[in-house]
Amino acid sequence: MELLRIITAGSVDDGKSTLIGRLLYDSQSLLTDQLSALERSSKKKGLSAIDFSLLTDGLKDEIEQGITIDVAYRYFATGKRKCIIADTPGHVQYTRNFVTAASGANLALLLIDARKGVTEQTRRHSLIASLMGIKHLVFCINKMDLVDYQETIFEDIRKSVTELVSKLEIYDVRFIPMSALQGENLVHRSDKMPWYTGWGLLETLENTHISSDRNMIDGRFPVQTVIRVNTSETPDYRAYAGQVSSGVFRVGDEVVVMPSGFCSRISKIFGAKGYADTAEPPQSVSIILEDDIDVSRGNMIVKKNNHASALQQIDVMLCWLDMSVMQLGRRYVVRHTTQELKGMIKDVVYKINIDSFSRNEDEKELKMNDIARVKLQLSQPLLCDTYRLNRITGSLILIDEQTNNTVASGMIMN
Repeated sequence: MELLRIITAGSVDDGKSTLIGRLLYDSQSLLTDQLSALERSSKKKGLSAIDFSLLTDGLKDEIEQGITIDVAYRYFATGKRKCIIADTPGHVQYTRNFVTAASGANLALLLIDARKGVTEQTRRHSLIASLMGIKHLVFCINKMDLVDYQETIFEDIRKSVTELVSKLEIYDVRFIPMSALQGENLVHRSDKMPWYTGWGLLETLENTHISSDRNMIDGRFPVQTVIRVNTSETPDYRAYAGQVSSGVFRVGDEVVVMPSGFCSRISKIFGAKGYADTAEPPQSVSIILEDDIDVSRGNMIVKKNNHASALQQIDVMLCWLDMSVMQLGRRYVVRHTTQELKGMIKDVVYKINIDSFSRNEDEKELKMNDIARVKLQLSQPLLCDTYRLNRITGSLILIDEQTNNTVASGMIMN
């Protein structure tokens, strides 16, 4: 059964946690002990009805303040699909939490309060979703019960959002009017909004096509570790373990080990259930080659006529995640797939204005939650692709050598 990774986002109090809790409740995805704990927690707060937001708000400060601070993940399954849904914070200072969760998502649910319309966080989250390669955006126009389920309000917001996303590279955009608190248009179609004839939320999650989103053409296998076994049954056994980033590898395929450039053929593939004929993303496998080649962690096995780029200077779209200000010329640790090397930011090409999506080429300082295109100089060539081509081999993170904090996440542009 196919797995859909979902992320929710929006401004503070737009109803993200309530939406997730109500969705799981109405779809009968809650276990008995979870439901009992939810009812007890609601009674402690003096509520007569269930507070569905408590299902994901587990931290003490989250419960006391009624806000989301950390990213919470919940799993559920329907008859058609398995889903992992991430509840992310709405406050601006927690944008980095959204970036982290968005890196692995297939689909984003962006909530908008029907009373407020498009906000700064709507623009920010739409931009980041586009940069992070999320191909499917569902704008949930929530709290329609507080505006008497008026179609005109929904249509005004839809037009504003359509104009907004037209500036971004997102091609599958949908709109659902709903009330998460009342359960309208989540699992069941709402009879209070007969003017809306589209899918409800659960129907949208079940039927959104994501199979073609994965890159099945460009074979990329970053080597994580080398497995050596020397027994009477397996003398001189040498296999290369890792996770397939993209493409399909088959027994007998001609491959090249980068950066050395040596060629060989795949002799065997060993997966979770034993020997296999093929390996595809996101499977973790061990690959055995016909020839004895010097292969180590950080190398990449690719198809013979389809190589990754080896670049020592790259253009990267950075999301700055740290409270400390970015410093030009400072050395950072760069982690990319299974590679780790040193690098420094030589120049800020432009910084993106969240309000207008315009480019500011004069400002060279990056603070927390800033998004900018920078030039990154590396200590050695990086085996990579553009992020547009491959979300795995096209992404990286920067780490401060002194604090070991992850200070930025980046998408390779060239």
